[in-house]
Amino acid sequence: MTSRRRRVLRAVAALLVVAGAGAAVPLWSRWTTTAAPPPAPAPGVTAPVTRATLAETTAVDGELGYGPAVPLTSKAAGTVTWLPEVGAVLTRGDVLLRADEKPVVVLLGPLPMYRSLARDSTGRDVRQFEENLRALGYVGFTVDEKYTEATANAVKRWQRALRVEDTGEIDPGGVVYVPEPVRVSSRAVRIGGSASGEVLSHTPDVKVVTVDARAKDVAWAVVGAGVSVALPGGAQVPGVVAAVGTELSTGTGTGTGQPGGNPTGQSTNATVPVTITVADQNAVASMTKAPVQVRYTARARPDVLTVPVPALLAPVEGGYAVEVVDGDATRVVAVETGLFADGRVEVRGPGLVEGMTVRVPG
Repeated sequence: MTSRRRRVLRAVAALLVVAGAGAAVPLWSRWTTTAAPPPAPAPGVTAPVTRATLAETTAVDGELGYGPAVPLTSKAAGTVTWLPEVGAVLTRGDVLLRADEKPVVVLLGPLPMYRSLARDSTGRDVRQFEENLRALGYVGFTVDEKYTEATANAVKRWQRALRVEDTGEIDPGGVVYVPEPVRVSSRAVRIGGSASGEVLSHTPDVKVVTVDARAKDVAWAVVGAGVSVALPGGAQVPGVVAAVGTELSTGTGTGTGQPGGNPTGQSTNATVPVTITVADQNAVASMTKAPVQVRYTARARPDVLTVPVPALLAPVEGGYAVEVVDGDATRVVAVETGLFADGRVEVRGPGLVEGMTVRVPG
């Protein structure tokens, strides 16, 4: 055996001894040009990187009902002989009350009944009255701003139907205008009392949500803004901010002059009334009054990359990262986080694009 052959055999024997000690892979990698296989992804689920609008919602307590009541005043003379029941709905042509057994009729419109109407009267209030008369089914006159003989003849027919004297003229005490159908919430006078003055309080005949919003957090309440109303039982219906009060109500917070008082003199619990309309009245038809939650968007980030919050890793170096899965390979990408909402988080990172897959540790 030549000396060269003996040297080769000794080298092979040395390799076998080292392999038995568990070091064969690093030594073998020096001898081969084949790259080591990539590490297999760790167990767990994956999720895509999505691009979406991320919104943070906040909830405040509210109350479903008919909203704040407002008084209704009559100019009728005499004694009240009849009143509608609380809860009754009054619309165009209904009787508000009877004074000395004569009806005071409800009509619809923004202008109050401030004067008598007769032949040759002109003005916007004439048009408003004629519109109501036409809507009640009376014809034979032109709806305009002139109270003509034709108007008076139609009024006489209406008066005969009401079983009152057919003068063809309208006395201010015989009509009360409301802007829309109303629901009687309370009586302010009893039968036998004076028919002149405040006779009852009313609300619109639709359910609304009222919120006593904290004055310092009321920026969300903008007329026309959309919100979500969570009803008892879990159902949610859309709502729209219809009105925002301008007067502050003082809560239980302390003011100037009390121990621990607010140096500005304004209660820290001051609130502002907010009214929210609910278009789907069928969804709330069975509820007269109920506690609800109003949810609104506090912050929003449009068109951002998002991942599930559990996909975030917290490396020992600080900050956050995500584990990107690419086939059988994975890599850790450092990310900056933004808004957290609805279980997802806004992320930004080098090379991170929509459609990538990230690991969500199980």
